[in-house]
Amino acid sequence: MTLTGIFVPLITPFDVSGAVALDALERLAHDALDAGAAGLVALGTTGEPASLTAAEQEAVVDVISRVAVSRDAGLLVGSRMDLAARPGVTAALGLVPPFVRPGEAGVIAHFEALAATVPVVVYHVPYRTGQDLSAAAIPRLAAIPGVIGMKYATGVLDATTVEVAARLPDGFALLGGDDALISPLLAIGAHGGILTSANVDTRSFVDLVTAWHSGDRATARRLGDRLAGLSRALFAEPNPAVVKGVLHAQGRIPSATVRLPLLAATPVSVDRAQLAAGRAPGRPRVAFDTDAGQAVPVEQVA
Repeated sequence: MTLTGIFVPLITPFDVSGAVALDALERLAHDALDAGAAGLVALGTTGEPASLTAAEQEAVVDVISRVAVSRDAGLLVGSRMDLAARPGVTAALGLVPPFVRPGEAGVIAHFEALAATVPVVVYHVPYRTGQDLSAAAIPRLAAIPGVIGMKYATGVLDATTVEVAARLPDGFALLGGDDALISPLLAIGAHGGILTSANVDTRSFVDLVTAWHSGDRATARRLGDRLAGLSRALFAEPNPAVVKGVLHAQGRIPSATVRLPLLAATPVSVDRAQLAAGRAPGRPRVAFDTDAGQAVPVEQVA
């Protein structure tokens, strides 16, 4: 079965002490699925995995996999931990080997070895890894048993992108990974997306996929234009700082904290993203009540 729809790469929320807020993470996972997401991503780049300890990574995957199993949802995990014994894991989200630039033959060999142990969705993001792939390399990757799709995040829509979309084999999912470009990628045949911005407005991205796949072009274009603006605002500073700022302003996570080397988003960027999301800027009249486990009016928070 081909992966379709929106997969939300969940942020890792921290509480006011800096610890991982697992209760808030669980609520975010349910919220995404309630809004129509096809699945979740644990420990993607958006989840700041490099700044988490091994124990924290395990705890994050435990929480998200428990939600995925309970909701019969897809789950991708961006980690090299042993996933074979993990319940509910659909596939590993495997990054094209970064920095070393092994060439296309090396990339193919790498994923042949990885897919021998667990199903894999290839994460192709050349402006981060330094390793580009030709249009001819994508079908070669798709032909590897166990490679079930690709998160395609080249940062551009060009002739190579069109060729890739035209040559997709059956059973192989093309999932957009550049939030601001997801609408045109869906228009040429992508099956869905793995989109950080969907942490903020899952439902609209789900509706965008539905519109393109059902042929409702007018709705798709209208949604695509608005969501591109939202995505640009959410990526105005290094990801996921602005996303966390917005989620905190909405009272959905206990703090906007990110861990070094990232820095918290500026209030200006958070306010602009709030406007793009259709909300009034400024500090909200809600706060996250840790004991109650929900957002409540600030005057009710002791």
